[in-house]
Amino acid sequence: ETNLKYYSKRTILFIDEIHRFNKAQQSVLLNSVENGTIILIGATTENPSFEIISPLLSRCQIFVLEPLGVKELNTILERALTKDEILSKFKIHIEDRDLLFLYSGGDARIMLNALEIALKIVKPTPENEIFLTKEIISEAFQRRYFKYDKSGEEHYNLISAFIKSIRGSDPDAAVYWLARMLLAGEDPKFIARRLIILASEDIGNAEPYALTLATSCFTAVDYVGMPEARIILAQVATYLASCPKSNSAYIAIEEAIEDAQKYPELPVPLHLRNAPTKLLKELGYGRDYKYSHDFPEHFVEQQFLPDELKNKIYYRPTELGREKILKERLENLWSKRKQNKKVNK
Repeated sequence: ETNLKYYSKRTILFIDEIHRFNKAQQSVLLNSVENGTIILIGATTENPSFEIISPLLSRCQIFVLEPLGVKELNTILERALTKDEILSKFKIHIEDRDLLFLYSGGDARIMLNALEIALKIVKPTPENEIFLTKEIISEAFQRRYFKYDKSGEEHYNLISAFIKSIRGSDPDAAVYWLARMLLAGEDPKFIARRLIILASEDIGNAEPYALTLATSCFTAVDYVGMPEARIILAQVATYLASCPKSNSAYIAIEEAIEDAQKYPELPVPLHLRNAPTKLLKELGYGRDYKYSHDFPEHFVEQQFLPDELKNKIYYRPTELGREKILKERLENLWSKRKQNKKVNK
């Protein structure tokens, strides 16, 4: 404030890892940012949408720093090999730089740390030469720590990629993202729970066995634990990815919930009501209800929805997998579905 008042200069405040500030600490900055006392520059490795309070975020400009490209990584590597106090003492031969760049994921620190580990694995020759083969580079990266925050953005990115790969019927991508999560230390039971949800939401009655298998997967994973649980998860993930897909059940319940919220007090039709007493029977409860098992094929067409929704169709089976059989059966049973079939032709 003194700089601004007497020298007409604003103070630049740089906060590294700003996501570590809690909400109360971030709120303290608001007034100074808003009145122009400070120019706030914050750096974070997390998603600011999740970690920075909305009032502060709305007053800031977001700049996304992308991973370094091959050209930039190569420049940094050359600088390290020629100017670093220790590395410059050796003549280092790297068999496959592209592999080094690929494993680094565009992060120069990861690349340099892996290089340091590699140099500890290999002993220099009498001529002070060091040869880093593909195998040495791979081993160096395997020894490094996998960056993975179970409550952070990458956690949600990986499980999202995994689920979407299964939904998209790509077992190869599914098993890759599964491997990424397991290597990073993800809880296998968390993955198994998500498979149970997916089995109903994205496969449903196109392959009803998917839900049984996914549920068994959770039990098996709970029984055996890691590392063997990886095999069970891979089996189920690849099976679910290979199954025919249908979200008809998911759509049905969503539309039914919408109508239930819109019409929360529609009366149950009299013939469907429970009539345990003489009085209720006299009032017409249960009257004219037709017991399905008394009719051919154990079915008789009657109204089960309230009058206002009597022709509503929530469940619309697809033509895929076993759901096709259900669709044909329902169209043969219900006149409203027969009519709907004619309209859609």
